[in-house]
Amino acid sequence: MENKPTTERSSNYDHLEKMSTQELLTNINNEDKSVPLAIEKQLPAIEKLVDVIVTRMQEGGRLFYIGAGTSGRLGVLDASECPPTFGVSEDWVIGLIAGGDHALRHAVENAEDDLEQAWKDLEKFHISKKDVLVGIAASGTTPYVISGVKRAREEGIATGCITCNDSSPLAAAVEFPVEVVVGPEFVTGSTRMKAGTAQKLVLNMISTSSLIKMGRVKGNKMVDMQLSNKKLVNRGVKMIMEELKVEEEEAKRLLEKYKSVRKVLRNFDSEN
Repeated sequence: MENKPTTERSSNYDHLEKMSTQELLTNINNEDKSVPLAIEKQLPAIEKLVDVIVTRMQEGGRLFYIGAGTSGRLGVLDASECPPTFGVSEDWVIGLIAGGDHALRHAVENAEDDLEQAWKDLEKFHISKKDVLVGIAASGTTPYVISGVKRAREEGIATGCITCNDSSPLAAAVEFPVEVVVGPEFVTGSTRMKAGTAQKLVLNMISTSSLIKMGRVKGNKMVDMQLSNKKLVNRGVKMIMEELKVEEEEAKRLLEKYKSVRKVLRNFDSEN
């Protein structure tokens, strides 16, 4: 076996440029099918990380993600979707990327190799022992991420990670490692593919499970979602109709009055 991290090993396929479109799509899809199975093996590790996040949040703490490149973008994506989905404040789940927001759209030279910047970025948010920091790096070797979690751990902050290699420096640096080993990429080394998919799925699991346990869902409904467009207002109206067994006009009236599905459900009995 090649003495390389699995994310850097040669693809299971070769001569990609000679494949038909159908062959490319079929083979990529076949590789992608392995991702949920790799995550399944890590469910106990993810559970431990979620439980510590919930405990810290119940004590007033926050969840931080740090990463570089694709990993950083995925962390920022997950964090940015928590306020509209669960109605939480923008400072409850925070995603940071090496190189700052400019790096969301552009490669920032040497940003991931900076050993000092991660802690500087975290200090801007006054990160403390109440919080949890999750480092995200497919390779598990990104200096920006490793230095950030190491310093956080020294400061008594709970640390976890999401990586796609076994026994990486990043996993060794944290208390709650999640190591989703998805194997070599279809395009050798292109960790925006299977590794990125694995990270996205795990991030979904972490934030969704944590915020459900924090009471931000009722039944199976996003009752705290921000009503920021017509689609979400209509979704809110339907929720109210289903939950309270009222007609559409009454549901609209209630939602316009209380501006929140949860507040409608909480106050309906007092109105009737």
